[in-house]
Parts: sequence; structure tokens; C-alpha cells
Amino acid sequence: MRRARNLILAGMLATAAPAFAQDAEATSTDPLPAAAEEAQRELRQTFTNLTFEGFGPSPIKGPIYQAIAGGRVIYFAPESGHLLFAAAYDKNGVNVTALAQDANARKRLDALDPAQALVLGPAGAPKVIEFTDPDCPYCRALDRFWATKAAEGKPVQRYIYFVSGIHPTAAAKAEHILCSPDKKAAFEAMYAGASPAELRKCAEGARKVANDADAVRKMGVSGTPTLLVDGKLISGFQQAELETFLNAKQATADARH
Repeated sequence: MRRARNLILAGMLATAAPAFAQDAEATSTDPLPAAAEEAQRELRQTFTNLTFEGFGPSPIKGPIYQAIAGGRVIYFAPESGHLLFAAAYDKNGVNVTALAQDANARKRLDALDPAQALVLGPAGAPKVIEFTDPDCPYCRALDRFWATKAAEGKPVQRYIYFVSGIHPTAAAKAEHILCSPDKKAAFEAMYAGASPAELRKCAEGARKVANDADAVRKMGVSGTPTLLVDGKLISGFQQAELETFLNAKQATADARH
């Protein structure tokens, strides 16, 4: 019960700050009920690394439930009708929301057929599952990052699935890549900003784009880039996390030699 209370407190603090501050200001001159005083003491004792400038009633009432929407963990308080897009932490500083999202992503991995992916990078390199979009600027930045790391001797093997439901020309550009005789070169050119006068089309490419769209839907991917790295879901181009992943793989490889 205490763990659940800690999770709820962290989630409310992360998402309801404006309402929280307003309520705290409105009631700052009123004495807190005994239960609220106890909650405030527990909050300060549990999350000792944070400084709190106010404490008061929350607009969120009743129990809070966890749900998955678009691959993302959300929280719902039916009594007050609040939806929380929160990162919830336990008393040890563990992001339990991220753990739930990772577990959900791992459960859905059966939706992916590695044989259907566009594979880039050398065999034997650390594997990364990547959901990408040719028109996504952060996807292009990620592609430049992988190229830089490969030049440094830290390549990865990327299993590429195209997300075609965000930008209007993404599906056509993905099909162009998949229909090209040199898919790697076509991918690199497109992600470098090339604009071919005519985009290639073929039945096999169209089929793969459709299969990727189905896999994206089953996985619940709603943004790009989205990566699965060592069973961990990474939303967006999170360079620091990817650097940590590559450094750990490099350290493991060095220890074996």
C-alpha cells in the first residue's frame, strides 16, 4: 500500500503542478487536516532529494489506475475524471512507469518479423530495433549519430521498420528505399535529405510498407524515432542513453578479449 501511495504522489507531482500550486496558494492560510499533515511528512521523508515549496489538496480524487495507450503508460482517476501523463517513481528513485512501458514492449515483440525488417549494419554488432520515418528530422539526426559511432568503431545492426502514418510522403519514400537495388545507399541518401525526381514503386516494397504499418500498430508505436535496445523502449533520439548502451557493449566486448 505504501509503495502504491508513493507512486501516486510522484505521478501527481509530475503532472498536476499548475492545479497543485493554485490549490496550495488558496489554502495556504488554512490549517491542514491531520491526514494531510501526515502525508506531507511522509512525502518529505520519502523523497528527501526534492525541495517542496507548497503542499495542499490535489484535484485528483480516489484510486488511480494504470493503462496502456499507444504504447505509453497513462494513469486514470475515474472518481475525478483525471487522466495523468506521468512518470511515476518509487521511493528508491526507480521510474516504474518506464519499467511498465518496457515490459509492455517486450510482450509485443512477437508482432515483429525480423525477416521483414530492412537490416542495416554488420552482422555480429549489437542489435537495435528502430521505428523510423524518412521525413522525421530526429530520425535523420539519429541516422547521423549511428554513422558517427560506426566510424568510431561502435557499429550497430539496425532492424528498420518504417512508420508511414505521421508524415504524408513517408510511405512513398519508404517504398522508394525498399524498391531500390541498393537499399542501404537509398536509405542513406533519403535520410541525408535527397529528393529524387521520381520515387520508385514496386509490389514488394508496397507490401513491406503495409506490413511495417501493421507491426507499428500492434507495437503501439506513436512517434519517431522509437527504439528497442536490449529490451528497453526508448522514445525519441535520446543520445545519452544510446551512448551508455554502446559504451556498455564496448566494455563487454573488450572484457572478452
